[in-house]
Amino acid sequence: RVPVVFVHGLWLLSSSWDAWRDLFEQNGYATIAPGWPDDPASVEQARIDPEVFAHKMVQQVTDHYLDAISHLSAKPAVIGHSFGGLIAQKIAGEGASAATVAIDNAPFRGVLPLPISALKSAAPVLANPANTGRAVSLTYEQFAFGWVNNLDDDEGRALYEQFHVPASGVPLFQAATANLNPFSETKVDTKNPLRGPMLIIAGDNDNTVPLAITHATHKQQSKNPGVTEIVEVPGRGHSLTIDHGWREVADLALAFVQRFV
Repeated sequence: RVPVVFVHGLWLLSSSWDAWRDLFEQNGYATIAPGWPDDPASVEQARIDPEVFAHKMVQQVTDHYLDAISHLSAKPAVIGHSFGGLIAQKIAGEGASAATVAIDNAPFRGVLPLPISALKSAAPVLANPANTGRAVSLTYEQFAFGWVNNLDDDEGRALYEQFHVPASGVPLFQAATANLNPFSETKVDTKNPLRGPMLIIAGDNDNTVPLAITHATHKQQSKNPGVTEIVEVPGRGHSLTIDHGWREVADLALAFVQRFV
C-alpha cells in the first residue's frame, strides 16, 4: 500500500495522529507516525520526565523523519501540523515526498510576517533565552490562547489533559531568528522541481499560526513548478487536527492525497 507519514509538532506526541491514521488506513493507505527523537511513549510518561524533550532542533528532527522514510518501499505522502508542517515542507524540499499537506505550519526562512498573536503565543518560550536549553510546558491559560481559542472551556481543558506535553524550546528560537540567519535550519527548498504537489491548510482563526503566515507560506511555495494549493478552514484554531472538527480537516488532506498518490 502507498505509505503516508504523519509529522507532529511541538506540545504533542505522535499519538495525536491516531484518528487520522485510522481514517487513512480505512482508505487503503499504510501509515506511520514516528515520534521526534527520544519522545516518550505516552503523555503520562512525558509529564514524569519532561526534560527528555529538551534540545530537539529542526534539522535533527527532519533528519529523523528522512531516515524513517528511507526505509519505506515507496515514496510517501507526508502530512504535518505546526512545526510538523514546517518539517513536512523541508522533507518535500528534499524530493522525498510524493505529496505534502502542511497544516498551520510554523514559518520558515523567507516567511516574513510576525503577527502579534503569534508572538504572544510563542512568548512562554521566547520571553526567556534560557529556554533554548529547556523543555517548556504551557499553562492551560497559554494553551487556551494559542490552541483552543475557538472551543468552549470544557473541550479545551479535555484536549489539554489528553494531548499536551512539554516541548523543546529551541525550534521556536530557530523560527524567530530565521530571517536573520542565512544558515537557519528552518530554511526550506521551495524551488526543487521534485518537491511534488503541496496543500497548505490554514485555520482562519489560529492565534499561533495566523493566516498571514500561511498566506506567506503559500506565496513562497507557489514559485515551485508543482501544484501548490491553499485551503482556509473557517472558525478553526491551532487545535484543528485534534479537536471535535478534526475530520473536516482530515478529509481535505485525504482528498488531496488521493488526487496525487
